[in-house]
Amino acid sequence: MKNSIETKRILATSLKELMKTKSLEKISIRELTDNADVNRQTFYYHFEDIYDLLKWTFQQEALQLLAAHESVNVWQEGLLQLFHYLDENREFSTCALRSLGRSHLKRFFYTDIYNIIGRVVSEFGEKLHAPKDYMSFLTHFFTVSLASLVESWLMGEMDETPEKLIEMIDLFIQDQLRGSKLRIEQQ
Repeated sequence: MKNSIETKRILATSLKELMKTKSLEKISIRELTDNADVNRQTFYYHFEDIYDLLKWTFQQEALQLLAAHESVNVWQEGLLQLFHYLDENREFSTCALRSLGRSHLKRFFYTDIYNIIGRVVSEFGEKLHAPKDYMSFLTHFFTVSLASLVESWLMGEMDETPEKLIEMIDLFIQDQLRGSKLRIEQQ
């Protein structure tokens, strides 16, 4: 098991190195494995294709930051770490975004981010006795909004620091939940 994880990490490192200089669609399995000093069979033993490796890399490096901080009290710290990861790996991340496009990245990460945000929203929803369909809607809305915001920031469309963005995201979510609470109390 340890060797398997180490081999996957070596392949991920090779992919990140190559993505600094070329788009994902121009990287061949041969080039990737030569750079990683492993054979093609080793690659295919662990991954179906380069997109599978890319997904694994993001899940291991970026999404674990959010998963480790998924409760209501510390999700902001996980998001801050995610922003810092993306900033430190900006070439890799923007290359992935440009190469795959938004729809592919959404498909890669939607379930993971949805589950993390869903747990946060559910904790608030239980306190408010909100209907499940409304909590599901909020989770979807926050997931899609967060993904778009991160994408916009990563592409340089926003100048705010990660700390300022998280402060604004938290304020927005708190405002929405307070509004929900008031609405439910008035019914």
